[in-house]
Amino acid sequence: MGLFTRLGDAELGDIAAAFGLGALRRWDAIAAGTINSNFALETERGRFFVRVNEGKAEADVAWEARLVEALAAGGLPTPPPLHAAGDQPYAAMPGAAGKWVSVFPWRAGRHLAPAEVTAAHAAALGEALAALHEIGAALPPAWRRASIYDHDHLAARYRGFAASADPELTRAIAVIGEELALAAAAAPVRRATAAGIIHGDLFRDNVLWDGDHLTAILDFEQASGGSFAYDLAVCVNDWCWDPERAAPREALAGALLAGYQRRRPLPDADRAALPVELRAAAARFTITRITDVYLARVDNPDKDFRAFLARCEAWRGPALGRIIALL
Repeated sequence: MGLFTRLGDAELGDIAAAFGLGALRRWDAIAAGTINSNFALETERGRFFVRVNEGKAEADVAWEARLVEALAAGGLPTPPPLHAAGDQPYAAMPGAAGKWVSVFPWRAGRHLAPAEVTAAHAAALGEALAALHEIGAALPPAWRRASIYDHDHLAARYRGFAASADPELTRAIAVIGEELALAAAAAPVRRATAAGIIHGDLFRDNVLWDGDHLTAILDFEQASGGSFAYDLAVCVNDWCWDPERAAPREALAGALLAGYQRRRPLPDADRAALPVELRAAAARFTITRITDVYLARVDNPDKDFRAFLARCEAWRGPALGRIIALL
């Protein structure tokens, strides 16, 4: 969690002016980002979310803005970016060459803790994910940029720590090696699934709720072209997991899968791939938490690799079959 770019009244006032938000009344830094610097602004025109896109090329900022606009126009509950002077859905950050700012309408709601997720939430999330896939599938195929987290990328990250003598990593190294081998062997099954625009990171902290009502899907930075079954597996891994028992919550998984299929029934190829993708998604987040948090010595207990290693372990046992039987 951090704030990488620190702004004050003058800079935020300039940003408000660039987007035509009116006079700045108050603002707060939001120390909840792991990649960007975020701010809540209140102006004479209302409340807004300001994101300083850290370490991104202009082309990446433009791609995400265009995608989010299209998804919102298709009916997905996601706030579209506001346009700045020149009619661009982002702007250069005043006084910082090479940095870009995005501004979004403020959406009310809150994130859910693991124990707060109910079957109603899981079903609504599943239906929203299916809507995202349907809307995204209608967009031009050229919009489907490749994910940076493909198998080869993850395998390369793994090789970077596979020879480590750190006892904390001993079990993870053994398990991940086996999971990557399984994913590689299942490549034909994974390639056969339906594909299109996927979110790639639809965790609880990227969704806002008002009671049982889903008010917003956020953060499309990891969106890409990809397998719908994989995107569904990412959600099951996060939304349907009990961290106290270190075990899947099967009732929630059933509700999420049912909600998804009310909007988009899973074709046979997606059903066949889902058990592979549940394991692949668990391994993916174990790897990135090892490289980006544990080995980088980032103090972020919410991204402890052991939490996803526990998922890898769970999917190697009978829990996987019980989840798949819910389809």
